[in-house]
Amino acid sequence: MTAAPTLAARLRADETVVTAWSTLAVPILAELLGRAGYRAVTLDMQHGAHDIASVRDGITATRLSGAHAVVRPPVDDFATVSRAFDLGAEAVIMPMVNSVEDALALVGATKYPPIGTRSWGPHRAAMLQGMTPPDYLASANAETVALAMIETPAAVEALDEILAVDGLDGIFVGPGDLSLTLSDGKAVTPSSETVQAMAADIAARTRAAGKFAGAFCNTAEDARAARDMGFRFIAHGVEMSLLLDAAAAKLAELD
Repeated sequence: MTAAPTLAARLRADETVVTAWSTLAVPILAELLGRAGYRAVTLDMQHGAHDIASVRDGITATRLSGAHAVVRPPVDDFATVSRAFDLGAEAVIMPMVNSVEDALALVGATKYPPIGTRSWGPHRAAMLQGMTPPDYLASANAETVALAMIETPAAVEALDEILAVDGLDGIFVGPGDLSLTLSDGKAVTPSSETVQAMAADIAARTRAAGKFAGAFCNTAEDARAARDMGFRFIAHGVEMSLLLDAAAAKLAELD
């Protein structure tokens, strides 16, 4: 079931990895997204319907398809970060990282000592990767990816300090919340010139720091622009919308 190379290796090689976004707690849908060609599938526990049981099964289903399994836990749920990695996730995207303290907490839950404080128990993860637990330990800190979501003016202001945190692998721009917080709650405009310009600056600063740059993209145009900005982990395609669009298109064939 191992997807080789790892997600971390692809990102280190500067490959562009497009992830589908899974919000429905139906594990076989994650598998189908991987079989459709997505290199990665992100299981969303923050705004999606996923819980720890569907994440457990969704990770296995995603790995079965050959795709990389990624989890977005609820805000500040660092216990779930460790559980997601123990269950076989290759990356975690933590929402609302606004400070160095938030970034340090994420690294603590992601990395084993001496970098972090993650406790031992990755038996399912090692099994899915075809590794012994000692072999898993030897590579885990390099191959588990911790991404901090940048979604607020406070996070942007603290970005350089956040990027300097040892063990943090990269950032992930959430343009919806970024537009919401920049406008003081007046509008959600993720494709606006203001948000896109800020995203480009974040990508440049992130890459200059030697970290991975990721972003959620609502349109194909935004995804292409993000790739040009230097983002290499790009979320594009939410399975609920994909299902709705495909069903509507199929029915339209009868008109």
